[in-house]
Amino acid sequence: MKPESRGSAAKVAEPPSPGALDCLRAIRRLMALCLLPGCLHVGTGAAAGAEPVVYRLKWLQNSSTVGDLYADVHGFFAARGLSVVVKPGGPERDAIKELELGHSHFGVASADQVIRAAAKGAPVVVIAQIFQVNPLQWIYRSNRPPIDALAQLKGLTIGITYGGNDETIMRTVLAKAGLDESDITLLSVRYDFTPFYRGRADLWPIYRNSQGIVIANRMAQSGEPVRFFNPADFGVHFVANSVVVHQRLIDTRPDLVHRFRQALLQGWQAALDEKNEARALETIARFDADTPPDLMARQLQVTRKLVRPTPDFAVGRLDVEAWRQTEEIMRARGLIPRAVDVVSRLYRPGAP
Repeated sequence: MKPESRGSAAKVAEPPSPGALDCLRAIRRLMALCLLPGCLHVGTGAAAGAEPVVYRLKWLQNSSTVGDLYADVHGFFAARGLSVVVKPGGPERDAIKELELGHSHFGVASADQVIRAAAKGAPVVVIAQIFQVNPLQWIYRSNRPPIDALAQLKGLTIGITYGGNDETIMRTVLAKAGLDESDITLLSVRYDFTPFYRGRADLWPIYRNSQGIVIANRMAQSGEPVRFFNPADFGVHFVANSVVVHQRLIDTRPDLVHRFRQALLQGWQAALDEKNEARALETIARFDADTPPDLMARQLQVTRKLVRPTPDFAVGRLDVEAWRQTEEIMRARGLIPRAVDVVSRLYRPGAP
């Protein structure tokens, strides 16, 4: 989903217009961070002789990137002989393009970016899927019955960002429900959440682990508790952010890819372990000074469920069927001109 309305190019953390307002705030914070010494290297110091690696995030450093930060700050990369520069992302950053140009070794990209790039012939490979549940969902007031059947969407006013992933996902949901635009009203999402607050929209797109927490908190304070509509609950699985690499690095440095992937996933596993919650929150707070501690703790809790649905879940697992469905959705919506067999772009350690 893009952070602005039709024609915009920005996007927040996976993150956005379900918050272009968030986007503007994030850009200001990123500019401030870049004035600080060492803002690009978040580690605690690399061991002598460690191999330098550049890792470009998709958005800013916050609860959604806790595992990336934790892997560096707490020595998981260093233990594998790596000195990793963790670079914040932003609306003007494209991790896949940086991989192609050789500016980064690894990056974070959404599934639609991966599939679009593959359609253009870019040899990008997905080595880990961070979010198992897409944080892009819809918020609605709980004074209406819970949505437990897609037919209940009929007659509602639903916010979408035209041209964004939320439009793609919602139109897929409507098609699955057998509904068309005559059955619902689509409202263009722009720069803030005022239309939702004022009741002009029944459902409003948000990122469940960031904006969703903030808006739910504000609504609760106003005596209006909320619920969330998750398309995955109705069989629509559209993959969110994943870690990507260029095929040439796999071909020339498979050892580097293996060491980075192992360290990163161990960092994420540790960051999401409830026993390490205080340390994880302290790590996030180093880079996200704007979020109050109580909201940050709730964001981390929701992020944990999106990345690690069960306590014993193997963080980073590639959901092959979800990737296949994401490509099918994009083909059906005319977002790519041909099939790209995205499943063939999913990393298989040890494969020839």
